[in-house]
This record gives sequence, structure tokens and C-alpha cells, in this order.
Amino acid sequence: MAETTGFMAGVKETVKTVVYALLIAGVFRTLFFQPFWIPSGSMKDTLLIGDFLFVNKMAYGYSYASCPSIRIPAVGIDIGADDFCGAFKDSEKRLFGSDPEVGDVVVFRHPVTGRDFVKRLIGTPGDRIQMKSGVLHINDVAVILEDAEPFVEPYGFQGPQRNETRCSNGAVGEGAACIKERQYETLPNGVRHSILNISDGRQLDDTGVFTVPADQFFFMGDNRDNSTDSRVPQQLRGVGFVPRNDIVGRADRIMFSSAGRSMLAFWTWRSDRFYKAVE
Repeated sequence: MAETTGFMAGVKETVKTVVYALLIAGVFRTLFFQPFWIPSGSMKDTLLIGDFLFVNKMAYGYSYASCPSIRIPAVGIDIGADDFCGAFKDSEKRLFGSDPEVGDVVVFRHPVTGRDFVKRLIGTPGDRIQMKSGVLHINDVAVILEDAEPFVEPYGFQGPQRNETRCSNGAVGEGAACIKERQYETLPNGVRHSILNISDGRQLDDTGVFTVPADQFFFMGDNRDNSTDSRVPQQLRGVGFVPRNDIVGRADRIMFSSAGRSMLAFWTWRSDRFYKAVE
């Protein structure tokens, strides 16, 4: 009888420990940092498929989007931030809030689907954004562009989603050099970062003028010809303008990176990207 009582006491303590650990992890993820795995190539070469980073939620304050999302497709779990904190979704105010700056790499919730996206902030409320022949114009002024060495990666299917690489040098064989044109772009506030181009003449290279509404923001991917972003309206399955309360936080540093389908495939780890600052 004493052994049974001791066993049950041990089980009870174990359960309490697990519950406390989960509560602490939940508070940490809600208030401070959220893990984020890069699933697509829309931010190459700043962020690569398989980069793992923590999103700094303290950078811009807190809204409903700061609540955690839990998605495990294999077991049918799909719980979004609005399921936890939906009552605060329509509030335009952020607790301890501050706005992101142009050039920040930001994680936000898609205004319609609720999925987490990561893009670079290009336009703040009142800004006029336009693409002309592939050149970004902010408030009617073209950004400064500098030519750089091409970005080269092996052609293939990357990450768990098996995304196909796109190349400016046309169709190449598996493992062959897939080339993308690269330039450095300097934004009006002095933020300098690389952008990639794959082809000319796409609809995203020439757009009308987007005037960013109050309390909303305009985002673009650094891989300009392979990014679903604010250049495409929501009704056409794009992102459109992003409300302030859909912002999750700032991507500050890559903690881990793997080029393979699984992070357990240690031979595909990119050790040169561990702890790399996001610029």
C-alpha cells in the first residue's frame, strides 16, 4: 500500500512539474520570444528556407497577435492567436506599443488567413509605394541600387515543403548552379540590404501607386520575383496592407539553420548562419 501511495505521489509531482514547465514556456512565448521556422524563399538571401529564428515580441509591444499559435498539421491541431485572444483583435492599440521602422524584418499575421508571414517593412502610414521597372519608389523617389555578385544556390526542392528553386539562368538540372541577380538596396532612412531578381516584366515589377492607410503597413519580400506580399491585394490571394494589430514582432537573429528536410539531418546544417543577425 505504501509503495502504491509513493508511486501516485511521484506521478502527481511529475504532472505538476510538466504543467508548470508548460505554463512558463507559454508565458515566455507570449510575452518575449516566439520561435519561427522559415518555410519559403520569399526573403532570400536575407533569410533562407530552413532558417530558425526567434521573433522579438517586445520590440513593438503587444496585441492579440502576440498570443501563441499552435499548428501541428500531422495531428490536425490548428489553433491561432485569435482563438486565444480574439476578443482583442479589433483593438488598434498595442500595449507598450511602438511602430516598426522602414527596413525592419517583421513577422505578422496575414490579415485574412491568420498565417504567420515574415517580410521587410517598406511603407508606413501615409507613404506612397510604387514599383517601376523593378525599382522601388518611396514617396516618388527611387531607392539607391548597387549591383552585387549574383546569388548562387544548387537547383532542387528545398525544405519540408519541397519548394522548387527558381533561377534567372533558366531551367537547370538537379544540383546545378541556380543563379539569381543580386543588388543592394538603400532605403530612405539608410537601411541597406540585398534583394534578388529572377526575371523582368512580371506584374510585380510595375505597379500602380499604393498609398498606405492610417494604422496599416506595407511589406515586401527581398526575393522580389518570388514573394507574396503587399503588392498583391488580399482579394487576389496576396497580403495587401497589414493592420498594426496584426504585427507579431521583429526578426532579430537566426539561431539555427538547416538546408535539409529535417533539422535532425546534421550534414545539412549551415553553421555559418548560426547566431547571425538579420539585416
